[in-house]
Amino acid sequence: MKFSLDLTVETQSDWVDTVIADIPSFLQDHADCERKASAMALSLVAKYPDRHEIIPELIATGIEELEHFQQVYKIMRERGIPLAKEIEQDPYIKGLISLIHSDSKRRFLDRLLLASIIECRGAERFRLISAALINDKILKCFYHDLWVSEAKHGHIFVKMALEYFDKEHVYTRLNYLNNEEGKIIAGLKLRPALH
Repeated sequence: MKFSLDLTVETQSDWVDTVIADIPSFLQDHADCERKASAMALSLVAKYPDRHEIIPELIATGIEELEHFQQVYKIMRERGIPLAKEIEQDPYIKGLISLIHSDSKRRFLDRLLLASIIECRGAERFRLISAALINDKILKCFYHDLWVSEAKHGHIFVKMALEYFDKEHVYTRLNYLNNEEGKIIAGLKLRPALH
């Protein structure tokens, strides 16, 4: 059974060029994304305390994302890059949130599946950045390692969904959300940000 997904729209090389041209801004945005990813995993624990089967994995994921935040912040400090005082609203996440059902049961499924898609997109982009960073061995290695980690998280969230929902329903909804994510990502303005 396949727990990950193939993204419907590949990131364009223009995005990579935009990031490479402004690594400090990208690192600031990346740090904020890791902080939010940790908070998201732990918010699922808080909102769904009766989902005993997945709570240990959610806690472990939240801790791992917080460790990623710590690692990005360490790199930023070493390079004299402060955390951003204000982070722009993320149009990618805003677009994805608009796809979430409002009723509790379907909302739970959508949150898990969108987490999977977001992690898969992050993995794809970290891989691209790692490949493009030919003159910065520290960041190249860092983003290579993150690529591997984020790809693993994409699997985790689909597996969690399959604990509670019928396989056909999970994959039908995942395909729909994945297609919509492709439309959102294709329409985004280029900026030195993860999304």
